[in-house]
Amino acid sequence: MRILKKHDYGPVTGYEFGWSPVGRPLMTAYVYRIGPVLIDTAFAHVRKDIINILKADPPDSVFLTHHHEDHGGNASAIKKRFNVPVYGHRLTAQKLEKKYRILPYQRLIWGAGEPVEVTPFDDKWEGMGFTLVPVHAPGHSKDHTVYLETRNGWLFSGDIYLGDRIRYFRSDEKIADQITSIKKILSLDFEALFCGHNPRPEDGKKFLARKLAFLEDFYGNVAALAIKGMEEKEIMHTLNLTEDRFILWLCFGNVSMKHMVRSVIDSLMDQQHFPSMPP
Repeated sequence: MRILKKHDYGPVTGYEFGWSPVGRPLMTAYVYRIGPVLIDTAFAHVRKDIINILKADPPDSVFLTHHHEDHGGNASAIKKRFNVPVYGHRLTAQKLEKKYRILPYQRLIWGAGEPVEVTPFDDKWEGMGFTLVPVHAPGHSKDHTVYLETRNGWLFSGDIYLGDRIRYFRSDEKIADQITSIKKILSLDFEALFCGHNPRPEDGKKFLARKLAFLEDFYGNVAALAIKGMEEKEIMHTLNLTEDRFILWLCFGNVSMKHMVRSVIDSLMDQQHFPSMPP
């Protein structure tokens, strides 16, 4: 099943893509456009769809929030087809300069991207009455970056939000880094939150603040039990944290609630002491 929807948010256009071999897609991904700029490129399974959309009015540049295949999966194809530069964090450039390994579930749900030359961005981009400022916001991935449109108060947030409450982490996500990044982002001036999967065009800062409160509460509760010497399984039982068994099975354990708990413990170990909250 394929999903292709166009959403108009005033001067911002959002293209929502979904794909699944059977039934409804588990998750859709958004590509945003302001003027000539495309922010993220969706995933390889919808490559023909996004190319067809862009044919009528090709972009003149592409900005990536991070390298994950549901965000950078069509960057190479768009760059080749329309001869446009692709910009991103220097770590995004390093990751996408050659093929990288993805797991079977990622290949099934999103498809594999292709290597692409990514140009590290400048301090800002200006054009057609818009100003985009990149802000490095690691935690979901090392290269994760959001883009603040300063003239209108729009935040193109990649995967920093996703939802007020979340039920699992990828194995490489860092909860302390996410908390720090969200705090930094909340100090910025924005109203609309254009998330890569769950846009909040109104009251965006309020929704992101809810996500921060949830993560801080989660961190504090897990850290308090870890300080007492509890291990992951006991912590999850005490806090009544349960796994999504389907997601756990589908992702071969790479995505789980256990990884959220483990990320808190890893943060405490990295600090070599047990504070109640990350710095």
